[in-house]
Amino acid sequence: MNTITSQPSVQQSRGVERLIAGQATSDGAGVKLTRVLTQNLQQRLDPFLMLDAFGSDNPDDYIAGFPDHPHRGFETVTYMIAGRMRHRDSAGHEGLLQNGGVQWMTAGKGVIHSEIPQQEEGVMEGFQLWLNLHSSEKMRAPWYRDFQDTDLPKARTAQGVAVTVIAGESHGVQGAVTRDITQPLYLDIHLPAGARFEQPIPAGHNAFVYVYRGEVTVAGQRVPTQRMAILANSAQADGVVIEAGADAKVLLIAGRPLREPIVQYGPFVMNTKEEIYQALGDFRDGHLGERA
Repeated sequence: MNTITSQPSVQQSRGVERLIAGQATSDGAGVKLTRVLTQNLQQRLDPFLMLDAFGSDNPDDYIAGFPDHPHRGFETVTYMIAGRMRHRDSAGHEGLLQNGGVQWMTAGKGVIHSEIPQQEEGVMEGFQLWLNLHSSEKMRAPWYRDFQDTDLPKARTAQGVAVTVIAGESHGVQGAVTRDITQPLYLDIHLPAGARFEQPIPAGHNAFVYVYRGEVTVAGQRVPTQRMAILANSAQADGVVIEAGADAKVLLIAGRPLREPIVQYGPFVMNTKEEIYQALGDFRDGHLGERA
């Protein structure tokens, strides 16, 4: 873990535009979860399409997992903070996602995969983020990579804030994944009581904070646990300042918007209805997920 002796200075923090509570739902074969970033927020938080938070110590809430299902046109980023999940897909990829690990999958032109818990008891907790692809990349070849906890770049500030840099760059530490077009920033930030964390964010990027332990303050506004704070887009703001009165853990996610049409039908996200019809036809005819 890199120790940061000084933080980049944020002259003016973004404020909180609004707080989102998320919606309780289920997906896969009945896995209970909270959909924090819902479909009606996709344009506002472009290039991000969805954020699900799941967490339970009741195996009935997660044991059936997510059997075979298709995707096309975007990327999925699964961050497991407790528990174990087995991934298999039609491109021949297989991996075991464990505590603190990240699975980054580019569905591209199409993949069929499954995510099945590899435990029968204990806590299963984590997040899945959907990141859109530019129209020029939606039909690219699928890609997949597992990052175990020890593979993920980490840093600690002088105030004791621990940062896992899943994507992007923070305080001179380069994340596990970079993307030239969407330029995603994905940080897991653990703040001890009384700590302050500053992160520069380009003014044109959309950004949000999700608090999953404790509570924090952003530009003077309290953000309680299990709330997403959409950060206001302001030409004057050069980043965000997050402060914690007591121990807290938050995700900070930001990215450059694509500003393209978003047409979603379930697990397919394209730019036109015709492309969705094509995806449905390819899936029906057994072509989606075919190996080259």
